[in-house]
Amino acid sequence: MSSRAGRPVVSVEVDAREPTGPLEWWRLAIGVGGVNAQPLSPRVVQGLKSLRPRLIRIFVQEFFRIYPDHGRFDWSRLDPYMDSLAATGAEVMASIAIKPRVLFPRIDPAAWRPADVPEWQRLIEALVRRYSVERRVVTHWGVGNEVDIGEQGGCPYLIPDPDDYNAYYEMTVGAIRRACPGARVGGPSAADGRHAVIGGLAGFCESRGLPLDFVAWNCYSDDPARHAGLVAHNAGLVGHCTRTRPQLVVTEWNKLPSAWLSPPVSVGEQAFSGRRAAAAAAIALSYLQSAAAWAFYYHAVDQTAYYDELAPFLSDPGIMLRHWNELPHRLGLFGPGGEVRPQFFVLQALSRMGSERVAANCSDSDLHVLAGRDGTALSLLLANYGLEASREVVAALSLRVSGRGPMCLTVARVDDARRWDDAALELLPVERRVVDAPDGRYSMQVLAPADSVTLVRLAP
Repeated sequence: MSSRAGRPVVSVEVDAREPTGPLEWWRLAIGVGGVNAQPLSPRVVQGLKSLRPRLIRIFVQEFFRIYPDHGRFDWSRLDPYMDSLAATGAEVMASIAIKPRVLFPRIDPAAWRPADVPEWQRLIEALVRRYSVERRVVTHWGVGNEVDIGEQGGCPYLIPDPDDYNAYYEMTVGAIRRACPGARVGGPSAADGRHAVIGGLAGFCESRGLPLDFVAWNCYSDDPARHAGLVAHNAGLVGHCTRTRPQLVVTEWNKLPSAWLSPPVSVGEQAFSGRRAAAAAAIALSYLQSAAAWAFYYHAVDQTAYYDELAPFLSDPGIMLRHWNELPHRLGLFGPGGEVRPQFFVLQALSRMGSERVAANCSDSDLHVLAGRDGTALSLLLANYGLEASREVVAALSLRVSGRGPMCLTVARVDDARRWDDAALELLPVERRVVDAPDGRYSMQVLAPADSVTLVRLAP
């Protein structure tokens, strides 16, 4: 590393002629919901559709009120919600988090066993039949969400004991498979990625012959290494599952909002912070290098929590009101009014990098690098994100491209400056010009400001 004009110069070498494996950007899926029953707006639907997600994860929460009385179903709220998801072109993973009053007469997060288990199973069968068989929207069903913390995670089940959760899973997953034998099933989407309920479920299903297509957990951390470390940890937990062979799924991920329940500051400008985008990019790259089958960015759009929707099934609706109304975390790719956030363009860039990963090396560990190839086009993503603090650097790029001759060079950046076309949902380039690489080599320098994501593309 050297320094010019006060800025450190970092060497980055990319060789598009050296493939290193598939670039499975689509494993970075998207989560949405858990806050209210409103369908996605047309603006958000079109934005998500442009990202080409293969899977979107949702919560089937009690505010959809699908089972108002014994033997009676009401799909009038959930149908339009599912229709908006289907319009994105993605399949859906739905986490079951319903607690109909007729089966759970007491509002108590620790109450997990319904008053009538066969009736519960008939309800689950009807739910799965409607959205996996008749409408074919949901392909994956998760049993519960953050059962280790319950209402603190916005869901009405608190089942921290692995034996209790295993019983809840067993009575639910059989109904799912009866309604749709091909549905993929799993759980528990634990808030603590090392919680005993994860390994307990894996061992229970393996020993009992129960279906388990995936084990799932959530992770909110500023440290990309922690995200990747949980994948490695849980891979070790399920390594003995030779019959079920469950996939590893991160059902929610993001950086850690400051002081989770009581942030010292929560203002609208924070939603457009370049550091949030840089952290998202660094974490996303850590997942692409891991064994995670899916990692769902949470979440698609920030929403309003409504007391009247939540009070019928949560003992403390105020938790959700604080999370989303009073001191909101502003994690969404879109804001509640449809305003696009910087992280959207990180996922957009990753979705356009091609299907083949190519060799890329960097001399600075805080400059997270990914290179991809689409035919003879080369794309490079540089996320300048240090865990404690970031510093501005100049990236000295040494590129070997697949072709030779004139190419179009485009440089774009995601940072605090909001350089994008809001209507078109496209980044505005900071540089665009034609260059020539007669021997298939090209060198250049590009600024990588602290807490930014820089995108470089060379195409014929």
